[in-house]
Amino acid sequence: MMMEASFDTEESFDDPSCLAPQPPGSVSPAKRQIREVKETKITINCVTFPLPGEGPEQQLLKPNEWSYCDYFWTDKKDPQGTTSVAGFEVLLQKQLKGKQMQKEMAEFIHERIKIEEEYAKNLSKLSLSPLAAQEEGTLGEAWTQLKKSLHDEAEVHLKFSNKLHSEVEKPLLTFRGDNFKKDLKKYDHHIADLRKQLASRYASVEKARKALADRQKDLEVKTQQLEIKLSNKTEEDIKKARRKSTQAGDDLMRCVDLYNQTQSKWFEEMVTTSMELEKLEVDRIEWIQQHLRQYTTLRHETDMFNQSTVEPVDQLLQSVDPAKDRELWVKEHKTGEVRPVDMDI
Repeated sequence: MMMEASFDTEESFDDPSCLAPQPPGSVSPAKRQIREVKETKITINCVTFPLPGEGPEQQLLKPNEWSYCDYFWTDKKDPQGTTSVAGFEVLLQKQLKGKQMQKEMAEFIHERIKIEEEYAKNLSKLSLSPLAAQEEGTLGEAWTQLKKSLHDEAEVHLKFSNKLHSEVEKPLLTFRGDNFKKDLKKYDHHIADLRKQLASRYASVEKARKALADRQKDLEVKTQQLEIKLSNKTEEDIKKARRKSTQAGDDLMRCVDLYNQTQSKWFEEMVTTSMELEKLEVDRIEWIQQHLRQYTTLRHETDMFNQSTVEPVDQLLQSVDPAKDRELWVKEHKTGEVRPVDMDI
């Protein structure tokens, strides 16, 4: 956790009274260069967040929508608890899982097609059976028509299997081809690069913070030595130490500013990209919904007698709601809804 301190450069680094002799027991300005303040922020994995209960309450970017851009700012431990997984990685894994589910649905429809083809083949074969072919009269005519109906039914099922292939299986297989994973990798690399830049900026802040502390300590020691005349240090030495301390303070402010700029850029890209992923997920669900409803439509056309077997599927497909799916998924997988804030000096 990052320790915070407040620095007053005018009082600490430029006040000439730092050189003046101080009354016994008094605290020199050098000792007041670092003023402890109540911590209101914490840095985790180089990202700065407000502490709970500190500062104004953050409002959601998209209230009442359970949007990706509001719930994946914090990293979380992987299942083994050994490494941290970025919230954005969780969103990418959701996309990859969706692609896999789409592929498995296509495999399921393919198996259904094979069953229909085999069933049609057996019906057609049975329709050619010579059994009871010698039946005569009106009963014989009825029997002949019954066997012919098997052939007609076989044609219906064969047509059903062909339509399943062209109107359901093939669209599920071809929706978002191989380039989709490449696009996800681009998102991944882009956000990961920004996190690396943020980590580098944070390291610079910590280095500058240590350098300032060292310069302030050096200034304090030299000032004390001058006060009690334990050294032949001159006022020029003190001025030089003060200049170095002031420069270190300026360096720290510059590093913090660069850090905040980088974090702001990462924040903006996280919002934009997560909303793009959110739209991709809505498109995937609606695409699959459309073609599974086509499956039930074809099934109705094929066999009206078994309509009751697909009515529950129809009802569930009509109830498919990408927003609800997202809400349920976000509630289960969210990593943290508190957004980053600028780091304080």
